[in-house]
This record gives sequence, C-alpha cells and structure tokens, in this order.
Amino acid sequence: MYQPPQFKSTDRAIAAEIVRRYPFATLVSNDDEGFPYVTHLPLHLEERGAGFVLLGHCAKPNPHWRYLQQRPKALVLFNGPHAYQSPKIYDDRQRVPSWNYLVVHCTVQARLVEDPLAKDRLLKKLIGDHEPAYAEQWRSLGEEFAHKMLAGIVGFELEVADWACKLKLNQHRPESHAKLHAGYAHGNEDERALAGWMERLGMKVVT
Repeated sequence: MYQPPQFKSTDRAIAAEIVRRYPFATLVSNDDEGFPYVTHLPLHLEERGAGFVLLGHCAKPNPHWRYLQQRPKALVLFNGPHAYQSPKIYDDRQRVPSWNYLVVHCTVQARLVEDPLAKDRLLKKLIGDHEPAYAEQWRSLGEEFAHKMLAGIVGFELEVADWACKLKLNQHRPESHAKLHAGYAHGNEDERALAGWMERLGMKVVT
C-alpha cells in the first residue's frame, strides 16, 4: 500500500480498533493459476501477546481454504469509513477533488481449523462479536444439526505477520481542516465518523 508519511499510523491500538469496528474483511490469496482470489468475510481479532490473530471461516465448497492450505501467505484488508473530499474546502480554486479513508492491511500466515470442537469455539467468538444472544439458540439446535453445519465450513486462523494502517484525512493541509470537518460533521454516517477521527487526531477543526 502506498503510504505517504503524513497518513501512516504505527499505533497498534488504532489499528486494532479499526479492525474491530469494521470486521467485514477482504481476504486475498493466489489461486492455482497464480491469480488473486478474493473472499469477503467477517473476521474476529484476537491479541495474543504482542501479536494479532484473525479468526474466520468459509464454506467448504469455496476453494479459498484449499488455496490457503497450499499457499498460507495471504493478505487481509479492512476498510473503515471513507468519503469524498470537495475542493471547496480550500479558499483558492487551483485544487482538485480527493477521497479520505481509514484502512488496515494485514499480511498473514494461514492455518486451517478443521476439528469440529475448534470450529465451534471459533464460531462462538464470531457470534460474540455480532449477536451474543444467539449463542443460546446455537446451543439449543442439537448436536446433530450443529455437526452438520460445522461440516459445511472450514475455519482458519490467520496469524498477522505484518500490518499497515493508513489514516488519510488531509492532515498535511491544515488550512482545509475547519471546512472539511464542518462538512463531514453534518454528513452521512461515514463522514461523521471521519469528523470524529479528525478530532481524535488533534487536527485544527474550528476557526
């Protein structure tokens, strides 16, 4: 990922927050012909010691698990809020539109999780992220049904070997911050989220 220094974040806590707030990820690895193969899926983040591990699963008919088994190195992308940036935030007219966004890219090493009990534990962590109350319903479905459902998926642990976090919020143009923030603060959900991040990063958002 292209990383101008003004947009690069090395803050581990910020990267983890983006991953947890926006867990619907893009998993990319190579297929048998060497072409990038993509699966979109939710992932659960665990912090183990000083490292990150991502937990997820795909349907057994999806060949992605086989690609991960054969070529464990892969890339995971997390997209946070993003929004258009109008040149109207500048006083002069010699400006062009742009786009602001938050992203985290993770280089990972994959390990398959195929044991039914381990897959069940993995699923419960994802349930805990998104609908904790469903855990009771899952337990009540019975062993036979649960075993059938678990047999239809392949789980995986993605150990994060490296990560990069980019916070692109026009930090290098302080003359634009007040107007940019004012527009975002009254905009859609993504724009309001970016306005909040501008405040968190200590950008000058009021005149």
